[in-house]
Amino acid sequence: MLSFFRTKIGRLRLIALLEGISLLVLVFIGVPLKYIYQAPALVKTIGPVHGLLFLLFVLNTLSVGVTYQWNFRTTTWKVLLACIIPFGTFYIDRKILSKMPPVQ
Repeated sequence: MLSFFRTKIGRLRLIALLEGISLLVLVFIGVPLKYIYQAPALVKTIGPVHGLLFLLFVLNTLSVGVTYQWNFRTTTWKVLLACIIPFGTFYIDRKILSKMPPVQ
């Protein structure tokens, strides 16, 4: 697990995992609780956390894209799109990010 912190791609994968989990909790648990049971506490708590993770994911994606010299039309936009689709970050991690060699 510590290897995730040593490389840019590792940090991006970790942030992608956390961002994906926060999106799922927000969409599938928080929003139904808020609108069906009138209990907005989880949305008020997880919403800002998800927002921060979303911004970190976007910034790290752009940073890794520059480091790895990704072509925006073939790779970067797919990774950026993944963060707004439920389960998208998990798919991108498996199909793109896990296959990238580590670069300091």
